[in-house]
This record gives sequence, C-alpha cells and structure tokens, in this order.
Amino acid sequence: MRVDRVGLRNFKPYGEGAVSFEAGVTVVHGVNGSGKSSLLEAVFFALYGSSALDAGVTLADLVRNGEAETEVGLTFTHDATEYRVERRLRRYDDRVDHDCTLSGPEVTVEGASDVEAFVTDLLRMDADAFVNCAYVRQGEVNKLIEASPRERRATIDDLLQLGRLEEYRDRAGEARLGVEDVRSEWRGRLSQVEDDLAEAEAEAPHERVNDLETELAGIESEVDRYEANREEARETLAEAERTLAESEERREELAEVESTVTEVEAAVAEAESSREDLAERAREHEARADDHDERARSLLAATDLDAADPDGIAERRAELADERGEIQERIGALGGEIEARDDEAARHETAAEEAAERAAERRARAETARTEAVDHRERAEEAAERVAELEAEREDAAGAFDDAPVAPDGAAAHRDEAREAVEDARETLRERRSELERAREAVAEAESLVDAGNCPACGQPVEGSPHVAALDERRERVAELAEAVDSAEAAVESATERLAAATELAEAAARLDRLDERLASARETLTSRRERAETAAERADELAREADGLVREAAEGERAARDARERAEQKRARLGALNGERADLSERMTTLDDLADAVTARDEASDAAERLREKRAGLAERNEERRERLTALRERRTSLREAVDDDRVERARAEREKAETYLDRVGPKLDDLHERRDAVRDRLATARDAVERIESLRATAERLRERVAALDDLHGEAEELERLYGDLRAELRQRNVSTLERMLNETFALVYENDAYARIELDDDYDLTVVQKDGETLAPDQLSGGERALFNLSLRCAIYRLLAEGIDGTAPMPPLILDEPTVFLDAGHVSRLAALVEEMRDLGVAQTVIVSHDEELVGAADALVTVEKDPTTNRSTVRRRETTALGAPADADD
Repeated sequence: MRVDRVGLRNFKPYGEGAVSFEAGVTVVHGVNGSGKSSLLEAVFFALYGSSALDAGVTLADLVRNGEAETEVGLTFTHDATEYRVERRLRRYDDRVDHDCTLSGPEVTVEGASDVEAFVTDLLRMDADAFVNCAYVRQGEVNKLIEASPRERRATIDDLLQLGRLEEYRDRAGEARLGVEDVRSEWRGRLSQVEDDLAEAEAEAPHERVNDLETELAGIESEVDRYEANREEARETLAEAERTLAESEERREELAEVESTVTEVEAAVAEAESSREDLAERAREHEARADDHDERARSLLAATDLDAADPDGIAERRAELADERGEIQERIGALGGEIEARDDEAARHETAAEEAAERAAERRARAETARTEAVDHRERAEEAAERVAELEAEREDAAGAFDDAPVAPDGAAAHRDEAREAVEDARETLRERRSELERAREAVAEAESLVDAGNCPACGQPVEGSPHVAALDERRERVAELAEAVDSAEAAVESATERLAAATELAEAAARLDRLDERLASARETLTSRRERAETAAERADELAREADGLVREAAEGERAARDARERAEQKRARLGALNGERADLSERMTTLDDLADAVTARDEASDAAERLREKRAGLAERNEERRERLTALRERRTSLREAVDDDRVERARAEREKAETYLDRVGPKLDDLHERRDAVRDRLATARDAVERIESLRATAERLRERVAALDDLHGEAEELERLYGDLRAELRQRNVSTLERMLNETFALVYENDAYARIELDDDYDLTVVQKDGETLAPDQLSGGERALFNLSLRCAIYRLLAEGIDGTAPMPPLILDEPTVFLDAGHVSRLAALVEEMRDLGVAQTVIVSHDEELVGAADALVTVEKDPTTNRSTVRRRETTALGAPADADD
C-alpha cells in the first residue's frame, strides 16, 4: 500500500489544504505543536474511522474549533489499484453525523462501518494491527517492550494471522461442547421413547382392530345396497333431463341454422362483386408492365449488354464499380500525395517565416539585453555610491556612543531603567510632600489649642496637654520634611536629565538599526544589479548566436518549400485525367441503374397482375365452398324440423318426477347408516392409530439410537479438530519465532552502535531477553531509554519484514510510519536510524513517512513535507518539497 494524497478541511488545527506523497522516504517537518502528528492521524482516521481514535477522543474532537464540519480525503494505492476514501463529519449540538465513501475502479463502498470492514479486509489488518505493525505513534515507542509476554504474543499472533487459528480452535471447542449438549438431549429423547413404547404395547390394540373391522363390513354392505338403488334413480332422472335438454337444444340449433343460411347467401353475393374489381385491377397492372418493358428495351440499346437480365445488369455494374473504385483509390492516393506535398511546402514556408521572425525577435531581444546590461551597470554604480554614503552616515551616527555608558544594543534597556528611576523619584517626592502637608496641619492644630487656653475637645486647661508638649517636636519634623522635599525635587530633576540623555542614546541606537537595515538593503541591491548586468550581457550574446542559426534555418525552409510545390503540380496533372475516366464510368453505371429499375418495375407490375388473378381464382374457390356449405345447412334445417317430438318430451317429464320422489325418501335412511358407519370408523381409526403409534415408536427408537451413535462419532471428530488447530498454531508460531528472532538481531545490530550486547533471544511465548557479551541476560525494560527506543524500533521493523515476506510471498504492506522516533536517541543513534530507514527501503519498503524535526533525517529524505502554524489564527498549513540533494530542498507546489 502507498499513500498518494491527503486532503484536509477543518481537521484539528488545519484549515484547508492538501499534500501528496510519493514512494521513498518522506519526512514531515515542523516545530513542536505545529500539527505534524495530526497529519498522520488524518491518514489513520481516513482508513479506519472512529476505530483510529484514542480512548476518550470523540469524533467531535476532530472538528476544528469554531467550525461545524470537517472533511478528510485520502487517495492510496494497494496492489497496483488506486482507491479514494472520503470522510465528512458534521457537528450538531448533541451528535456528529459521519458520512464515508470508498471508491475504486470496480468497487464503491458507502457507510463508515462498511468502509472500515473493506479496508480491514483489503489490508488484512484492523486498526490495532495497523498501529502495532506499520504506525509507530508518538509516545508509544516502547509499547511492545513494556507489554506483558501474553499481550505481546496476542499482538504478534494477530498480525501474523495466528489469532485466526486460536479462534478456530475455540470454535472447535465450542462445537465439541455443543455436540455434548445435543447428545445428552438425544439420549434423553431415546429413553422417553422407549418408555412410551412399552406403555403402548401393554394396551393390546390389535384385537380391537379385528372386532371393529367385522362390524364395519356389515354396515357397509347395507349402505352399498341403498346407494345402488339411489344411483339407479339418479340415472333415470338424468336420462329424463337429457331428453328434455336435447329437445330444447334442437329448437335453438334450428334457429341458429336458419340465421347462418342467410349469412352465407350474403357472403356469396359479396365475393362475386369482389372478383369483378380484381379483374379490372389486374388489367391495369398488365398495361404498366408493358410500358416498363418498352423503356427497358430502349435503355438496353444504350448499353453493351445483349439482354435485359437482372443478374447480367448487376454483374456488369459491379465490374464498372470495381473499375471506378480502382480509379477512385488512385485519385485518393494522388489527392493524399498532393495534400502531403502542399502540407510539406506549407510547413517549410511556415517554418521559414517563423525562423525569420524568431531571428528578428532574437536580435531585438539581444539589443534590449545589451541596453539592460548598460542600464544595470549604471544603476550598480549608483548603488555603490549609495552604499558609501550610508557607511559614512552610519559611522557618524555610531560616534554618539563613543563616550556613552552603554553599547547601542543596550540603549533601549538603559532608557527604560532611566524612565523607571524618574518614576521612583517622582513617587518619593509625592510621598514627602504628603508627609509635609500632614505635619503642617498637626502644627496648626496645636497652635490653635494654645491660643484658646483650653482644649476644644475636653474643656480642660491647656497646661500639660500632650498636644502642647509635642508642638516643638512637630515644628522640627516640619523643617526636616521641608528639606526632604527639596532633596526629592533635586533627585527628580537629576533623574529627568539622565532620562533625556538615555532617550537620545536610544534614538541614536534606533537610527543605527535603521541605517544597518538600509545598508544591508543597499549592498544587496548592489550585488543584484551587478549580477543582473552580467546576466543581461550573457543573454545578449546567446540571443545573437540563436538569431544567426535561425537565419540559416529560414533559408533551408524556403528551398524545401519550392521543391514540394513542384512535386505537387506534377501530381495534379495526373489527377485531372483520372477524374475524367471516373466521370465516364459513373455515367455508364447510371444507365445500368436505370435499366435495372425499369426491369424491376416491369417484373413487379407483372407479378402484381398475377397475384390479383390468383386472388380472384381464390374467391371463386371460396364461393364454391360456400355454396356447398349452404346446401348442407339447408339439409340440416329440414332434419331439425322433423326431429322435434312432443310425445317423447311428455314421457321424460313423468319419469323425472318419479325418480325425484324416490331420492327424497332414500336420503334420510342413508344418513342414518352413514352416521353408524362413521362412529365405527372413528373407533377403528383410534385402534389403528394405537397400532401405528407402536410401529412409529419402534422406528423412532431405532432412529434415535442411530442419531446418538452419530453424535458420539461427531464428538470425537470435534475433539480431534480442536487438537489439530492447537498443534498447527504452535508449529507456525515456532517457525515465525525463529524467523522473527533472526530479523530482530539483524536490525538491532544495524541501528545500535555500542558493542555491549551479543544477541537478542525470543522464546515461543515472544518473551524477549537481551544477552550481553559476558553471557549475562537483561530484560528489555532494564535497558536505557535510548536503547529501549532502538530495541522497539528494531522489533517493529522486524515484524514489518516478517509480515511483508511471510504472507503468500511478498505482500503489499502499508507504508512504515514513524512519529517522532528520535525523541530518546543521541546524535550517533540518529545516524543509525537513518541507516535503518535506508535498509528497510532496500528490503522492499516502498514508502516510509517520518515525523521529525531532526536535521539529519530531514537531509536523508526523498521529499520534505513542512507543517507550519500561524500564531495569529492558530491554523496549520502543509506544503511539500522535493529534495534534489541531501540538505538541499527545493520547493514543489502541491
């Protein structure tokens, strides 16, 4: 299988985009969080739908935030056949609709479940098997190592289709248990039937059958006598009714015969009138036949035929047609040759004109290129002058930092520090001024109390009041705070001056940055203009050389065109003579066609006249038949009139009445006898049923014995089949373990650069053991993080190889997908990983997809898919680049 193209719309972080994949190694590259793994998840989801989702992830989580629906389209090739899967999710308040379609050359599958089943059958692996074999997901690099031997055995057995054998063994075991249940049931049935048989035989039903058969014979003899008499009465009644019915039928037949006589007489008259019309029409056709015969003789004289025979006419016309066909073929051939020569001449003329035009165009472009080269050189000189000016201006601007306390790159930070110092000084000044204001208010309050002589709050004398005692201290505090305010104001002024100086330095640094940018741009412009001048000069020389070659090409085309025109004129002369011969033959064929038409018309008119005469004779024959029938009808009418007998009718009515009276009396007697007979028959049937039941029970018991014996045999076969599947699974597992161990050691030796381990052993239960050089053993989970990563990758690749080589020969496997495989690897082992990827390619892995930002893997890729995320919209985009050489990617539009 090969992934060809993935299209996304609103899938996780992606907006809308698509990317193609080719055979070989493709690296998906991008910074962390850009959406690289989501691209692989889209491929996995397209193949397996909801089965590809991790636990706790829902279909709604796949739809980009703020969007109502998402679409994923995957084109892949499997076993040389291309398939297309399209999945569409639409999110509603309480549900997500999932539409899915898979299409191929001869198949269309609709519905998420059906598509997943089709893909599982096509790839011979479900979603879990796909992950365990071909898709090493991010964070699951140690999955198979950390799994228990039982889990690892189940995973690998399922991948190698051995799980099917275990399933078949379980089915055989279930079948054996089922047979045991059925056998127990049939044994119970047999026991019940044998009990019923013994009970039925104890009732002796055979004697009762003999007694009832004797009684029934006497009753049936009496019933037979009465029924014979009743049957005789019924026959008498039927004979009387037949006599009466025949009399009525004769009367009806007489009326019908009289009506038919009238109809036949009218038909005879009508036929005689039609015969006269047919005679007139036959004479008209004979006259037309004479006219056509005269025209045929006239046309015959204009031909070279001896007689107007249709076969001879057709034969002669065919000869002329063959002659005309031969001439026509020659005309067609000459026409084709003339056309070919004309086309050849036109092509040469056109080529000559185009060559001349291209030569003129090349000279004009060469002149333009020379002008451009001069212009670019002049503009390059201007650019060089501009570079010199900017360099001088930058040197002048850099002088501002000669005695500065900071370098240009620290000027902005220095200005920010100065600004913070000004703010701190101003905050200190505001605090000192606030404290001074509060101190002055306290002094004023104390002085007002002293002037009043009493405390305005309590009315006591002021002498000894704490407000008065602290007055001198407060006045000293006011003086101190006033000095502090003056000092703070000076600090603000000094900080402001430093801020102004720092601001000037920051502006100078910004000016230097702008000058650096302009200088870099000017230097780039200078280089570009010099390169463009050189390119334009080279292009002018090349165009001049091309123009000289085109002039020579135009002259050769003109000579070839003249030669072709002369050959065409020679063939036109021959074409005129052939056209004359064809016209003469066409005229002679037309005369033969007219002659054939006249002969045909003559024969058709004669045939029509003959048919009319035959039809007239047929009418005469039918009229003769009608007259014969009319005679027979008249005789039948006379016979029917004589056959009607009234006395016989009266006798038949009397016999009918007598028979009906007897039948009315015999009915009740027979009903009584029938009732007695039915009662005896019922008792006899019951007795016979008892006898038959005994025979049936005996036959049933025999069948049940045979059935139980067959179930015993079937139970033994089920046990044997269960053992067979178990033995076959063990044998195949042993064979796969040996091959897998060899491939695992080959792969691990390729990717692990240290020399600490001798080999890896794999037992029949897929339990892994690492053997060191000194013979000591380690479990895989005792390896370092990087070693476990390499171990797991080796195991995954070995399983992949075993699947690819071990299922019906070489199998069309899915691509090998590695999501961030270098997380735990040092630089040396990353190189080994690149070698492993190349080794898997040599072993037949047609397509490998790696998600990584490691530059060594990027450089080793055949194609590079870059994933980027826009920080403003949080939307990911993807584009593909081919790698023309290691480390030299080139953009490729997708």
